[in-house]
Amino acid sequence: MTAFSPAPVVLDLDGSVGALPGEIRLPLAEAWQERMRFGCGLRTMRGFGQALQSAMPGFSDHGTVFLGSGDFHHLSWPLIERCIAAQGFTPARRLRVVVLDNHPDNMRFPFGVHCGSWVRRVAMLPQVAHVHVAGITSRDIGSGHAWENYLAPLRAGRLTYWSSGVDTGWARWLGIAERFRSFPDADALVAELARTLSRQPEPTYLSIDKDVFSQRVVRTNWDQGTLEARHAATLISGLRGCIVGSDVTGDVSTHRYATAWKRWLSAGDGQRTGEEQGRLPDWQAAQAAFNAWLLSLLEAD
Repeated sequence: MTAFSPAPVVLDLDGSVGALPGEIRLPLAEAWQERMRFGCGLRTMRGFGQALQSAMPGFSDHGTVFLGSGDFHHLSWPLIERCIAAQGFTPARRLRVVVLDNHPDNMRFPFGVHCGSWVRRVAMLPQVAHVHVAGITSRDIGSGHAWENYLAPLRAGRLTYWSSGVDTGWARWLGIAERFRSFPDADALVAELARTLSRQPEPTYLSIDKDVFSQRVVRTNWDQGTLEARHAATLISGLRGCIVGSDVTGDVSTHRYATAWKRWLSAGDGQRTGEEQGRLPDWQAAQAAFNAWLLSLLEAD
């Protein structure tokens, strides 16, 4: 007799996620892709959250949620809130959030929320104990972009950055150096993160943006980090028995924004949504295989 594995859910916003075994696929592209991709206003996010609540199966009836392109990583916010409600987390019994990402996703954004700003929203939820964003190699947390980081969750001790190859010395001047864990390479980072997480087992939501991985592992349309597949295996194995919810993003698709401000801001952030067109089939095939592998690790929990 085989163990029951809840079905993965694909939020099909951009057609990028290949078929997964036993999947529940929600067709959302026509109604929501342009509105949600890269960023949206808070009213639009609330509308999407309500639509998601109506369309999703019961929380206990599904497993990992696949979001498609990393342009949709801010959708982790309503998914984490859904996990909090379903699992009954409170300020007295809180949820830990671990985010594997090449970027902090805690950057200032004046127009609501976007794929690079959502972590602040989650870190400040009273039901969230702490957010660890791990695998950062982006200069977003370097001195040149220091002013763009939301400081409130860092100062409140609600958020920790785990990075390699980035000079974060500026944090000392603001008294938040303890919230910046810097390492010489991915091996050292993952080893210490695994030890830290295992020292205090607690209910954990895991969010994986595949731009955290080296291009040798998989290709995305954002600048990428240095983690290898074995690092993901180590961390997921170390969280076994603790993961109560999870999502995966960082698939690759092409899109031209109809909204001018999205075209301008996404280009300024270094996003590439068109240049990979000729290589898209090969990249998506590799992504599909990697998604299946990640899912097998997450289902083993």
